[in-house]
Amino acid sequence: MKKVTTIFFIISFFFFQHINAQPKYNSLIFDSTYFESLQTDTIRLLNVRSIKISGNKKTKDYIILREMKLKAGQQVKAAILLEKLNASQPLIYNTNLFSTVTVTPVMIGTDAVDIYIEVLERWYIYPTPYLKLTDRNFNDWWTTHDHDFKRVIYGIKYADFNLSGRGDQLNIYLLTGYARNISISYTAPYSNTKLTEGFSIGFSYSQSKEVDYKTTPKNKSLLYKSNQFDRTIYNAVAAYSIRKGFYKKHTYKIQYSFIDVNDSITSTAYNLNYLNTNKPNVGFTDLYYSYQFIKVDNINYPLKGKTINISLVKRGFGLSGGINMFQVDLSLRKFMTHPHKFYTSVQVYSKLKLPFTQPYINQRAFGFGDYYLNGLENYVIDGVASAIAKYNLSKKLCSFKIKVPFKIKQIPYLPFSFYAKTFVNTGFAYNKPNGSGMLNDRLLYTTGVGLDVLNLYDLRLSAEFSMNQLHEKGLFLHLRSIL
Repeated sequence: MKKVTTIFFIISFFFFQHINAQPKYNSLIFDSTYFESLQTDTIRLLNVRSIKISGNKKTKDYIILREMKLKAGQQVKAAILLEKLNASQPLIYNTNLFSTVTVTPVMIGTDAVDIYIEVLERWYIYPTPYLKLTDRNFNDWWTTHDHDFKRVIYGIKYADFNLSGRGDQLNIYLLTGYARNISISYTAPYSNTKLTEGFSIGFSYSQSKEVDYKTTPKNKSLLYKSNQFDRTIYNAVAAYSIRKGFYKKHTYKIQYSFIDVNDSITSTAYNLNYLNTNKPNVGFTDLYYSYQFIKVDNINYPLKGKTINISLVKRGFGLSGGINMFQVDLSLRKFMTHPHKFYTSVQVYSKLKLPFTQPYINQRAFGFGDYYLNGLENYVIDGVASAIAKYNLSKKLCSFKIKVPFKIKQIPYLPFSFYAKTFVNTGFAYNKPNGSGMLNDRLLYTTGVGLDVLNLYDLRLSAEFSMNQLHEKGLFLHLRSIL
């Protein structure tokens, strides 16, 4: 009973950490009988007389209009009017600036239309206390480290997700505890007058009291601990992005990193290959390019659409030895809707790192961030070549709203949506023989059932009962949020 109470406390804490966030309940409203009849009219041209926006107290009108597939003064065939409005609504929502977006066309006579856009802005500013686990995920903390509350990072987070009303973000972190972090970053997605270019800059300083210096043959991390801060990392980054249309985005980034660890870690007693150098510190530069294609109904919890992501990274300027890596990442995701509120998704992810001989810090594959197989969260699987395929079938069970007892315009209610799901994952990770574990160089597969609970700003709590090929079963919890 004590463990159940503890679990409830932890989930509740993280839930209310994100309570100032709101979900995707959006709609396109129109006189359905009349406007649907226009979808067969391929001859008549309608003049978009005006586009009127309401509800945006801080966000600039032109940021919203930038995502519209129709412009004031434009002529559009009656047959495709609703198609363009239906495509524009999720584009506005996917800016992550609004909790609801309503688009309403109103006919003026027989050949003109006014378009009304009503938005409810999210809560943008979060000067809040911050609490985070230092481990790879909740399950790793709960099972491997016996839910030790000493392994917590805490401090203050300041975030403004719409600093000037142009969707620009400022994030400042001042954290201490089991690890330390000081970071500041600024991102401006629309930095030119045509709203087609953006940039970001950032700096971070972090220290850790433990360092994962090697992976065992049983795919567990070995940790170096000395009750001091044994790893210090400095990062400085600048990026430039281009998004001329609606769905495609190109990003170019340069990042400099400096890593300094306790000199024992790079000794023969622990791991000579940790940094691939006989020194306990190293500095290197990453040159990064990515191409993104995103066309989904909800960028945070897609039910319809597809995404493509290709990224290329050159780490280090050398061609051999030291910190030298060329990495290719590819992800393809397809989301499909079916009758009776059923949904399916197929997702494929892959990573390739060249040359195959890499220092330990460059060998991570499964088990970190979102790159994992459901049911194998407790394992670390290194690899210089890896791939995952995931299939998911879900069913929307219900949704409802709970009215907030006090008046906050940005949060008039707490919405909940429940999705039951079943899934199958498969994956493969290749590593050099001297760095392989029992889960390397073999086909991996897992399966299970679960429940996704969506709340404010697409906050998602996932509870999954999974089974892997080792015949291990267990309950795994995941929390996802844009904050």
